[in-house]
Amino acid sequence: MRNIIWVVILFCSSSHAMDIPLNEVRLLFNKSATNEESCKKLMSVLNQYNETNNSTLAAYKACATMMMANHVVNPLSKLSSFNEGKELLEKCVAADKENTEIRYLRFIIQSNVPSFLGYNISISNDKTFLLNTVNNIRDLQLKQMIISFLKSSEYLSSIEKQNLKS
Repeated sequence: MRNIIWVVILFCSSSHAMDIPLNEVRLLFNKSATNEESCKKLMSVLNQYNETNNSTLAAYKACATMMMANHVVNPLSKLSSFNEGKELLEKCVAADKENTEIRYLRFIIQSNVPSFLGYNISISNDKTFLLNTVNNIRDLQLKQMIISFLKSSEYLSSIEKQNLKS
């Protein structure tokens, strides 16, 4: 009987034990654009998340889903993967409009997808939002990631880039 109780306790607590640290998610995300295995792993470890139970992790899952289009050959699979991720990312933004990390992820995706996909309508709003919030970010890893990306972005003027504080 004791063994059964321990199994139940371990099973019930395993969902929390499976949580992946955000810094690991960010590292996998950075590798996912060029590494299919990292992309698949990211999608797998974030599978349980959606816009209602953790919008930030769900946004990373959405981005990984979109980035899978880089790793498949079939054009229909590419488009399907992209659209599935886009739909989830927009749900995440809608669920947490003031979340800087989610807006940063959308800015990255929209800055990098081909224009013919028509997924670039929020670039200007997200850029403004990021420029207005980046200096208030307390997570230093996130702040550096955002500043680094903004400084390399073609969507920022040289003056906007100069005003960014590392």
